Amino acid sequence: MILDADAAAIAGRPDVTMTAPGARPYVDVAGVGKTYRRAGRETHALESIDLAIRSGEFLAIVGPSGCGKSTLLRIVAGLVGASRGDVRVEGARVDRPQTNLGIVFQSPVLLDWRTALDNVLVQVELRSLDPKAYRDNALRLLDQIGLKDFADRYPYELSGGMRQRVVIAMALVMNPALVIADEPTTALDVTIQAQILELLRELQQKFGTSILLITHDLGVVAETVSRVIVMYGGEIVEEAPVGELFARSHHPYTEGLLAAMPHVGQERDRLATIPGSVPPPTMWPNGCRFHDRCPYAWERCVAEHPPLYQIGEHHISRCHLAEEPERRAHPHEPAAAKAGA
Repeated sequence: MILDADAAAIAGRPDVTMTAPGARPYVDVAGVGKTYRRAGRETHALESIDLAIRSGEFLAIVGPSGCGKSTLLRIVAGLVGASRGDVRVEGARVDRPQTNLGIVFQSPVLLDWRTALDNVLVQVELRSLDPKAYRDNALRLLDQIGLKDFADRYPYELSGGMRQRVVIAMALVMNPALVIADEPTTALDVTIQAQILELLRELQQKFGTSILLITHDLGVVAETVSRVIVMYGGEIVEEAPVGELFARSHHPYTEGLLAAMPHVGQERDRLATIPGSVPPPTMWPNGCRFHDRCPYAWERCVAEHPPLYQIGEHHISRCHLAEEPERRAHPHEPAAAKAGA
């Protein structure tokens, strides 16, 4: 949950990265697409994704379930191959799982016969390194995430939230150059969420680690990341520094996400919602993929797929409102709302 005062502070603060402009990205994703073929049918999970992650940058990808976030994660990690495009880490093309990478998946999977501490050290052993050299770091991580007294417990003795925290420690124990966190705080309470995000931020600041956080919650990223990418329908629909995004969001989907966030002190009968639902990858509509849920859509949105327009120096948006901004003055009931009624 985010306070109105917090939102103002986020919008007004300078957006910084830890790499000089023009420096080569640590991770460079160019024109990446992913198509699955099953039973003679094609499913386009991702379309023409371009993004760069600088060394030491904390970047978030936000979007609904089914928009392609997790597929993109697996491609960057080298766990899944791209159908089109190119992924490079430190200039080298990714064609196999990356070694200097920590991944936090949504589902906490641990080895039942190993203690929490021994699970944290699994990755070290898999790389034929001496676990004793990383034991102190593993214990420090368990302490920071509130599990100092549970290091010798087995997974069946831990709650779901505790197991998730162990998985996070597993990803961080070797101080990787890149950490990809896929909804790492979904199953955790607000206090533990804050601790996990603070731990990730400390890792970034202390070791210059690049962090890619994948989430559906803008409130989680508000005070943590430097830049936000918003995805919808298998493609990027908006990208901006976090302060710019909160102060001057452009794409109607991003506007809808921000409007749906609760604010302490603001009285509402009910929270704002976005009508309709995200179409499955097998049924992406023509034109703009958000047009049936958009309160500004017009004929052009139905017929013409929008490119990424440059809104500001570091701000892009996949919306025809960039060329016809006057249409914002005439919102209407989205087609999805009429269909639902």
